[in-house]
Amino acid sequence: MTPPPNWAIVITYWLHFIATVMWVGNLSAIAFLVLPAMKRALETNAQIALIEAIQKRFEPIAWFSLSLLVLTGLFQMSVNPHYDGFLATSTQWSLAILAKHLLGMLVIVATAIQTWDVTPALHRALVRSKKTDNSQELESLRRRETRLIQINLVLGILLLAATAVARAA
Repeated sequence: MTPPPNWAIVITYWLHFIATVMWVGNLSAIAFLVLPAMKRALETNAQIALIEAIQKRFEPIAWFSLSLLVLTGLFQMSVNPHYDGFLATSTQWSLAILAKHLLGMLVIVATAIQTWDVTPALHRALVRSKKTDNSQELESLRRRETRLIQINLVLGILLLAATAVARAA
């Protein structure tokens, strides 16, 4: 099989880097800037409304970035001379790539929970809060949302660490 042209590999790496910056950068900004400022400056209902608005903007970016990371990562892996198979563990590189795959699956699970469970629950609770006092429910959901953002950020940092290990191999 003929190897892909160098320009295709360069574009793939570039897209992979952009997707990483979009995903981890947004998570970092939310975790280190938005959430702490929001908690200090806003009451619970306003915090929930802000989180919901941010999630509406962030989730499409996150899913696009994750999709791009998977596609470009699979391409990069397939053209890498260290690639021995999907579940190979014979080298430092293959162990690091396996760790990236496992961490990536956890990221997808955490993002799916956030997108299809927590964010809709936040929206419903916010609508209910106009009719009844559900401040405990809102606070619980806000904490859960914050925890998922923090978990995703930690997973992203670990993914970057696994990438560094693979690059050093």
